[in-house]
Amino acid sequence: MKTQTILTKTFILMAGICFGASLIPVNAAAADQRPPNIVFMFADDLGWGDLGCYGHPYAETPAIDKLASEGTRFTQFYVTGVTCCPSRTGFMTGIHPARFQKYPADHGFGDRVTITDLLKKRGYRTGHFGKWHIGPDARSGLYGLDEYAGGANTKGTPRGRDAGLFDNAIKFIKANADKPFYVNVWGHATHYPVNVHPELEARFNDVTVNRRDFSAPMQEKFDECVKIGGDLNKAMRQYLGDVWAIDKNVKRLLATLDELGLRENTIVVFSSDHGPAPVLLGAKKESKEFSHNMLGYAGELRGGKHNQLEGGVRAPFIIRWPGRIKAGHIDTRSVTSGMDWMPTLCRLAGIDDLPELIDGEDVSDIWLGKARDRRTPLFWRTSSPGAAPAIREGKWKYHHNPKRGGGPALYDLSTDPAENRNLVERNPEVAARLRKTLNAWVSELPKTYEKSDQKKKRERKNRGNRKGKAGK
Repeated sequence: MKTQTILTKTFILMAGICFGASLIPVNAAAADQRPPNIVFMFADDLGWGDLGCYGHPYAETPAIDKLASEGTRFTQFYVTGVTCCPSRTGFMTGIHPARFQKYPADHGFGDRVTITDLLKKRGYRTGHFGKWHIGPDARSGLYGLDEYAGGANTKGTPRGRDAGLFDNAIKFIKANADKPFYVNVWGHATHYPVNVHPELEARFNDVTVNRRDFSAPMQEKFDECVKIGGDLNKAMRQYLGDVWAIDKNVKRLLATLDELGLRENTIVVFSSDHGPAPVLLGAKKESKEFSHNMLGYAGELRGGKHNQLEGGVRAPFIIRWPGRIKAGHIDTRSVTSGMDWMPTLCRLAGIDDLPELIDGEDVSDIWLGKARDRRTPLFWRTSSPGAAPAIREGKWKYHHNPKRGGGPALYDLSTDPAENRNLVERNPEVAARLRKTLNAWVSELPKTYEKSDQKKKRERKNRGNRKGKAGK
């Protein structure tokens, strides 16, 4: 069988998965007359280690931590891109963003089916509130969405910048409590710029940064903050205030579900679109794009937004569904992805008619507590023919970047999640096998990409910034 056929076939929905006898029926819609409601809360640029339940030494996130204690927290969840649009594309379509010849942020998804298209056909009321970044036009009616709205501008208020969009999401939930609903609640925090109301910062007046409380990769951020004249304590308080504001709004939404009696039949998910933003982008220290307040934390993981190291592609993922998803469980084994969102939700909502090509796999059994390894590898590459790709298969992560000067890199994530020890020379057979799989996948991607003039301008600027930084 041809390599391309093998790769494509393995990405199609694993519809015939068998589940252990100890689990409830996976097709929940077949067991219950009403399929589950779905609430997807998505932070922006929030790091893998930015929540209390993920180990941040100072963050206050009681509502999200409680959500984790009532459900399952995954430690090896991955997004499909290292910037906003590619990550969101994976969730909405189940397709790797690099497959789109036209950049979705500029052109939309074309004829690709979205998860909200499928759920609407299933009888769901569908809403999207907050950040868009999945097409040039944001309005109700697109992608099967019954309602789209941003929110009142609450930036710079004690309620936090996302309060307005949470207000609209809560209104939508109340208006549709008598029918199954799906809601995207896509916030803007902690995206640049972080500049919170004094009340949010004051919450953390007693925080004094002890650099020893943080991992080695975070020390570079601290150094950059200080170098551009930042006060570490104030910068940290600002960032913590933004994270706390997220938590306060999450608390309001969860309280609404309880008040309406919807807790038991609602799948609630909290995640982030990719790793934390850097303090600086490029060589210019006076850059207006990033500031010393950008102190997002990826724990022990190296990297963040804009790169494919673990700190850039691994994100928090918490899911609660009382009575079906294990409460107080931490899944440290399962490797799941944003591309799994569509096939998994379709399984749980009783939807069988899926698109022919889906890059993700149905991991509903993993959500419901089954311990197993992933069946398909994960890939990353930006929408550029010459971009450096990466693959994760099993415990191995392989970066193929011959044009970046560093050569290929192979890491054993089971013992080195920080990707510090390159094992290419020690394990040449593994590296060769992964390189072959990666090359086969790349061969399926478009040879050229169509992007807007604005996108091209941004990429030229970023390339110039990277070259400048490399020369320092």
